[in-house]
Amino acid sequence: MGPDGAGKTTTFQMLAGILESSSGEASIFGKPAREARLHTGYLTQTFSLYPDLSVAENIRYVGDLRLTPTAKIAERGHRYLDMFGMTPFADRPAGQLSGGMKQKLSMVCALVGEPRVLLLDEPTTGVDPVSRREFWDTLVHLSAEGLTILVATPYLDEAERCHRVAFMHRGEIKDIGTPEELRNSLHAKRLELRTAGLSAAQQALLNVDKKADAILDVQRYGDHLDILATDVDAAQSAVKSTLQSAGIHIDELRIDEPILENVFIASMRASGEVETNVPFPVRRGHHDERGHVAIAASGLSKRFGSFTAVNNINLEIRYGDIYGLLGANGAGKTTLIRMLCGLVDPTTGSAMLAQQSDVRSSRVHQQVGYLSQKFSLYDDLPIDENLAFFASIYGLSREERIEKVQWVLAFSGLEGKQHQLTGSLPGGWKQRVAFGSAVMHEPPILFLDEPTSGVDPLARRTLWSLVHQLADAGAAVLVTTHYLDEAEQCNRIGLMAGGELIVEGSPSELKARETGHLLEFAVDQPQKAVDLLRTPSEPWRVSQFGARLHVIVDDLDAGKHDAEQKLAAAGISVIDVREARFSLEDVFIRAVQRQREPVTA
Repeated sequence: MGPDGAGKTTTFQMLAGILESSSGEASIFGKPAREARLHTGYLTQTFSLYPDLSVAENIRYVGDLRLTPTAKIAERGHRYLDMFGMTPFADRPAGQLSGGMKQKLSMVCALVGEPRVLLLDEPTTGVDPVSRREFWDTLVHLSAEGLTILVATPYLDEAERCHRVAFMHRGEIKDIGTPEELRNSLHAKRLELRTAGLSAAQQALLNVDKKADAILDVQRYGDHLDILATDVDAAQSAVKSTLQSAGIHIDELRIDEPILENVFIASMRASGEVETNVPFPVRRGHHDERGHVAIAASGLSKRFGSFTAVNNINLEIRYGDIYGLLGANGAGKTTLIRMLCGLVDPTTGSAMLAQQSDVRSSRVHQQVGYLSQKFSLYDDLPIDENLAFFASIYGLSREERIEKVQWVLAFSGLEGKQHQLTGSLPGGWKQRVAFGSAVMHEPPILFLDEPTSGVDPLARRTLWSLVHQLADAGAAVLVTTHYLDEAEQCNRIGLMAGGELIVEGSPSELKARETGHLLEFAVDQPQKAVDLLRTPSEPWRVSQFGARLHVIVDDLDAGKHDAEQKLAAAGISVIDVREARFSLEDVFIRAVQRQREPVTA
């Protein structure tokens, strides 16, 4: 883990034997990394296979490069394709695969030489939640078989699945340990506050004397605030008295354990890093529009030949809302956004933007900001020229153009680097510049298609803080994301599957609707326990997070007793068991499962 530019990729390249170190040694099982390359699998950040070759042809090509016997390539290729559920796609050109399947193919190619060490540089960027869970389940199995795996990821919920985690900053490892050790190192608890006045509550608590009241951090999400506290009693008292003085009613205040994001932010702050807090230069607001419908769809459908990408979507998003649109790869999210923006004509139904039915009109487009899934700036232009170009498209005056370009550079942490070619930036910095260019004209409607893909946690927090500011000013925001921990930033969420909108509600409402109970087990043989408890008919009920298992049961006492009996009979020791709360990932995967296999009477 580490912010953009921490040195993670450079470290991987030295361990993979691609780069020579300036000093020190990189060794793999006692050999210099360069001499151990045949024993090292390396999955890079960017898709590096051949798009015109089929899946099977890419595997054969990489196997030949790895000096793997032909029979072994065929046997291993078949085994790993089957493991990732990709056997039906063996003859499909790699360029026609979804983002998740491309990552799976890259993984198969990295494994075909049967390496002893596997280096994965942000392997799940752009991969949907279902594929991510399958991906990590596979990593856990490979680890249990003896493969050593080193993963770089910007997503802290994934770091929870690792045996050990290292926080890296400016080329140095600052903290290292198991997820539990790192969480315990904070010596803190997390308060979850729910109130109707989130913005006012956040502002009031940011002004509290945090040192005196043991408050370390206050972070806003879509329907609650997270407050990190070293002294829970003192913090609770400070929160209650502060909000009471401000006339803010508390709906709920509960205590929970810290998460790895809390540890990461604390580590970065201890290293002198803080979130970029550059005030947005507001010139126009949209407060008068709050409550009115900004984005609407009525019976919206899109068919490509016999394939239905979006099916009968009805949707209303109001000014001031942050609406999260979630779904697996191919669920129809991007097609829906493109229809709402007027970039694609619907087959049936209608869309409305800014209370206008003609979503293609230039008048409407001037009121829309759009951050597309693919990087939309010009790689061969310097950063400042890119920004000036987009500012001119939006019709900003010369004075405002200069002001907004300076703001984007400051927001992105690129002051003094404005003449650098945009294509030379790391992925996280590219996203920040692209986001800045999409909001320069202060649009009342904002579409963000996977805005934080590849962005580190510190920069992600800064970006979401700005999204909340824009929504508080009256903007309507529709955002897609594959990362369900950050979907908590939205005040309303819609889950898409198979082109349909299957569930809607706030994050809290969606989790509260789930039936059953989530048990968290700490055991001495986690992989063996997963294989024992998981059933082929309902594999979603059991998942592994490092040394812990999450098991979903219908009856709390009976489910706990049954699981403990099975584990004991297999010689697996239960160290601890507790009931935990459902995450949005659990909600999403169960919703997709229900949509795929509808309950029949």
